[in-house]
Amino acid sequence: MNTELRQIQIIEPSSGWKLIDIKELWRYKDLLYFLVVRGIKAKYAQSVLGVGWAVLQPLVQTLIFTVIFGNLAKLDSDGVPYVLFSFAAMVPWNYYSNVLTESSNSLIQNKAMLSKVYFPRLVLPIAAVFSKFIDFIIAFIVMVGLFIYYGFAPGLNVVYFPLLLLILILTSLGTGMILSALAVKYRDIQYAMTFMVRLMMYAVPVVYSIRIIPEKWLYIYALNPMVGVIEGMRSAFLGTSAMPWDLLGIGSLVSIILFTFGAFYFKRMERTFADIA
Repeated sequence: MNTELRQIQIIEPSSGWKLIDIKELWRYKDLLYFLVVRGIKAKYAQSVLGVGWAVLQPLVQTLIFTVIFGNLAKLDSDGVPYVLFSFAAMVPWNYYSNVLTESSNSLIQNKAMLSKVYFPRLVLPIAAVFSKFIDFIIAFIVMVGLFIYYGFAPGLNVVYFPLLLLILILTSLGTGMILSALAVKYRDIQYAMTFMVRLMMYAVPVVYSIRIIPEKWLYIYALNPMVGVIEGMRSAFLGTSAMPWDLLGIGSLVSIILFTFGAFYFKRMERTFADIA
């Protein structure tokens, strides 16, 4: 008589502060891929312009900023055309703000999945990070086109672009994990994100030069990792200044802290998501 052996896996809720299970995330890579593709299709599938919105959004914003802040307010653009000055900042900022909005809603929008099937919940905010990356790539290509049009060529500092990208992703994912976990319990987070993202933009040097910040406040200002990323983008592609290693050092440290705390906090709150959502 043949006996069939079955492997039974018992899934228990996590407790306390635990590290991310990388092996478990890897086992659910197909789900992550599906969620990323679904997120991209959901945004562009029934849109007349499709991916054209990824081009139109930063271009329109940059045009408005150029007219208001560049032409009317006459803000300093570090000696380069204001359209390039602001667009180089809009590329990383739009990615960051879009990830925050998407990730803060990720658990709420998928609450049916949370209560019916098991999967590592961290897949949801990670999917938001990757699904918005297509917008970043398109906007980046547009930025390169603008540089060519204005006759600007990046300097040697462009080799540090991967470092800037790493800080940007760590900051986005770390903040996204915190907000997504908070939004499950406090729905105000979900409703306030659109307003908060618009307000936060003026806390980083998107429309103005960092030179207007008093030197005594500069390092406190740099506690926002996006400050170093934006100034690093301008240094790498416009050559407006030397690579701001002091700002990047502070920003890198904060981004690592944000990512680490976000991962621990998300894992700690994970066991309550199905009950609250």
